[in-house]
Amino acid sequence: MNRYEGKPFLRLLECYILSAIGHLDEGQRAALQAMEPKLAGVYQTGGTWLEIVGDQMDFPETLPQKIREIWESNLAKARQSGMPVDPTEFAMAFVDQNFPDIG
Repeated sequence: MNRYEGKPFLRLLECYILSAIGHLDEGQRAALQAMEPKLAGVYQTGGTWLEIVGDQMDFPETLPQKIREIWESNLAKARQSGMPVDPTEFAMAFVDQNFPDIG
């Protein structure tokens, strides 16, 4: 089964995490920005896709910085161990651990 089947918000949340750590690719960012009017309609709110996701999850404004700090800490530990860290895997794991009801 596809990870996102029946869970469209899951991918948005992972993109939010990727954006917070500076690893959301420009193509994906552009696609999300193009979806903003549709997302605003679906979730009956306004703003950027990041603001819409944040509003739906009731995230504090400081969350992206906290996510970035966790990413940087994990990255430093992995580098010390000689292990690679994949940003997409980090985003997926972050969502799974912190928001299990969505994943």
